[in-house]
Amino acid sequence: MTPLLHHLLLASAQIPALYKENGRDGALAQLLLYELEQAQALPLFAPLPHDLPLASLCREFLGQPSIHTLPEEWARHLHCSQRTFNRLFRQQTGLSFGVWRQQACLMAAIPRLLSGSSVTRTALELGYDSPAAFSSMFRKVLGQSPTTFIRAASRPNEE
Repeated sequence: MTPLLHHLLLASAQIPALYKENGRDGALAQLLLYELEQAQALPLFAPLPHDLPLASLCREFLGQPSIHTLPEEWARHLHCSQRTFNRLFRQQTGLSFGVWRQQACLMAAIPRLLSGSSVTRTALELGYDSPAAFSSMFRKVLGQSPTTFIRAASRPNEE
């Protein structure tokens, strides 16, 4: 995310739902939409399920993600077998628990890295055993190392 897009998103939080299209809010919204169109799409998403108890667990996880969270823990919490949990999770999110957990951890890692947190600190905060394990997963999913990703995201658009 470019610094401009970041600040536009922050500013857009103050725009009322029914804003004047010809005024400042309309111009801000138009610029935000333009910048979103130009932004590099990341293959990251962690869909929330419709099942309320499962959605509650997912929201808690998104607030404090850890790669070591086990599906067995969630199955116990939901009072179901591991097999039933796996089936429910895939049915509700379209992803296996492991893939969803990884996506959620990556979604938490990117803002941390872009705000200046080191790769080591980010990896350890998300429960990875080492920065190398985190970097390997990051490279596998996003096609580049965390350091390369940060450098590319920090560079202003060269258009």
